[in-house]
Amino acid sequence: MAKRVLAIGIEPGNADYSAFPQVTPALVRGHIEAQLLRLRDLGFEVTSCLIDLDATAEAAVTAALQEERFDCIVIGAGLREPKERLLLFEKVLNLVHRMAPNAAICFNTTPADTAEAVQRWVEP
Repeated sequence: MAKRVLAIGIEPGNADYSAFPQVTPALVRGHIEAQLLRLRDLGFEVTSCLIDLDATAEAAVTAALQEERFDCIVIGAGLREPKERLLLFEKVLNLVHRMAPNAAICFNTTPADTAEAVQRWVEP
């Protein structure tokens, strides 16, 4: 049976790209989709959970974690930076810790290295 991965990240349309004017929501979305496809090609079953920056974020993560058991949960870099998102990051991390205590937790550094983050902790 294939290992299940939950990929949690910020909905690209809600991110602030002012520090990176060459980056667009479409570019980020393309990287995310490419990484999800790459993980599937590697033999993983992947669920994407793109969240807003408001109170609905916790509900979306909770719903995804309740739907099935995951072997690995990758949390995107956009959720950890900028520092104004620290509280949201902590809320998501604590939800994952509480609701999926047996899952490996990993972090990507960009939307383009998600597969590598997952592969550090689980094999398909």
